[in-house]
Amino acid sequence: MPFTPNRRSFIIASGMTALASTRVLGANDTLRVGVIGAGGRMRTILDSADKSAIPFQIVAVSDVYGPRRDEVKERSNGIATTHLDYHEVLAKDIDAVLIASPDHWHVRMACDALAAGKDVYLEKPVTHTIAEGSALAKAVRSSKQVLQCGMQQRSWTHFRNAVDLIQAGSLGRVTQVRTFWWQNYNQASWKPKPINAQELDWKMWLGGAPDQPFSEEKYYRWRWFWNFGGGGMTDLFTHWIDVAHWAMKSDTPKVAQMLGDKYTFEEWDCPDTLQAAFRYSGFDVVYEGMMSSSIDDGGLEFRGDQATIKLDRSGFGMYREGLQAGQNPILSEHSFRDGTIDHVQNFFECVKSRKEPTRRWKPESRRRGRDTSRILLISTRGRLRGRRRVRHDPCPYGRKLPSRESHR
Repeated sequence: MPFTPNRRSFIIASGMTALASTRVLGANDTLRVGVIGAGGRMRTILDSADKSAIPFQIVAVSDVYGPRRDEVKERSNGIATTHLDYHEVLAKDIDAVLIASPDHWHVRMACDALAAGKDVYLEKPVTHTIAEGSALAKAVRSSKQVLQCGMQQRSWTHFRNAVDLIQAGSLGRVTQVRTFWWQNYNQASWKPKPINAQELDWKMWLGGAPDQPFSEEKYYRWRWFWNFGGGGMTDLFTHWIDVAHWAMKSDTPKVAQMLGDKYTFEEWDCPDTLQAAFRYSGFDVVYEGMMSSSIDDGGLEFRGDQATIKLDRSGFGMYREGLQAGQNPILSEHSFRDGTIDHVQNFFECVKSRKEPTRRWKPESRRRGRDTSRILLISTRGRLRGRRRVRHDPCPYGRKLPSRESHR
């Protein structure tokens, strides 16, 4: 269910910023941080924050599951207050909030945080539906707050260096970007852990989603159900298409096509096996993924007529055309730490400096209809309903967005 702005979000969308932060931060000041959504991804974000060079203190935490609230309180040395309702966190004297809730809560929480005068680190994907982009665009445009999107590749050194090489013309003319991501949810490490349903507020977790009985599968694997997430397209592909758009300086596909099937996880709404293709002006992007095989993990290949860059989270290699076996790669770089560390540090630095972060969510991106992962979500649903092709009209706000049924 799309986010419907309430009075709080309407105030900021109308240009009247409520409760704007007035605290001036010095270089050595400790940031006061709130946590909303304390699951596995938040654990990684906080671990990364601990490894950054910026001192911070967790002041308050909100989550619908009691043990997760307690976990964050413990890591704050007992200082953080615990809350079921995230609005109570926003009412605290904090500088910024970290949000890692399920996707269907993202825009609602972000708009409320901006309206409360808090800077926001928001996990990807920023929106759950295309329509939600309008409310968030107005909130960001009207606010003086910092909003960093959780696309950590933008702060990852070797990704930045690879993009520099591509944009400098080192590969020649690039006409194809291949992306892929394979994971195996059948492995023991992906199995859901037992949950004490007595300590979970399921109704609160559902929020604006349709009412439905509690399900451990939906609670732990919410990404694979339309009410809460968008499957592999918005969980995984969204990272790679962001890198492709960044490197190629183009982010408006003309055509999106997709095959999506459920071969292994029949209980999911979203397909577990995917192939997709996009046509841009002058180049194509293709994607492959499945959730029952993890060999080769995930990565990108930028293929030019002079060279190719193979890029993933461990590093990259540059392969020159016409060389003999053993002479490639001619250039390589290896990652020395998780890019989330630098990404969170960049956000904290911007909270202090008021500069623009490395992956600020820009309202003009939505105005030009750039949400490619959301186009794939439409295409995915269309595929499962027997429709095979989506033609995307990159319309600005003010004109009618393509509906979920605009398939051929």
